[in-house]
Amino acid sequence: MTNLEKYTQIFTTVFEIEESKLKDLEYQGIKAWDSVGHMSLISEIEDCFDIMLDTDDIIELSTFEKGKEILKKYDIEI
Repeated sequence: MTNLEKYTQIFTTVFEIEESKLKDLEYQGIKAWDSVGHMSLISEIEDCFDIMLDTDDIIELSTFEKGKEILKKYDIEI
């Protein structure tokens, strides 16, 4: 499984949505992506990629696409 597939699967699993909805997905854009959902997402990303996100990166991860940019900072190619 590629890193993009893993990343995509995290979002679809945590938020129980279809992959087709991810491109435009943003924080609080769906009911499941509230503050609790956000922390679940962060936890899954950290576990999957064996990283610890900085607080600023946790706050900045506000869209599906922005998350890809943030992961590049941790040498994770998506």
